[in-house]
Amino acid sequence: QVQLVESGGGLVQAGGSLRLSCAVSGSILFFNAMRWYRQPPGKQRELVAGLISGGRTNYADSVKGRFTISRDHAKNTVYLQMNNLKPEDTAVYYCNVLTSRNDYWGQGTQVTVSS
Repeated sequence: QVQLVESGGGLVQAGGSLRLSCAVSGSILFFNAMRWYRQPPGKQRELVAGLISGGRTNYADSVKGRFTISRDHAKNTVYLQMNNLKPEDTAVYYCNVLTSRNDYWGQGTQVTVSS
């Protein structure tokens, strides 16, 4: 059974940084993509960053140059380093792992950026 557990969210002032972690428990031998999504208050969930099998990454235009997605294979953990945070980055952030058979989601972690 695969579970994703996010951590690292919190309250930060504009211009600050946070690093989100997504610990993946259970066995995932191959994945198609590991991604971070976010859902701002009153808005739809949106893709923030993705790590494609093979190492290629992609980012939403709104976070390019500020956010970095990475993976520690040994720890089975995916990270989202967020720098120069803005109030509009306030959202619940979700980790997602897509395999050929399943689409796994974490429970989300709240990020609040004050101005």
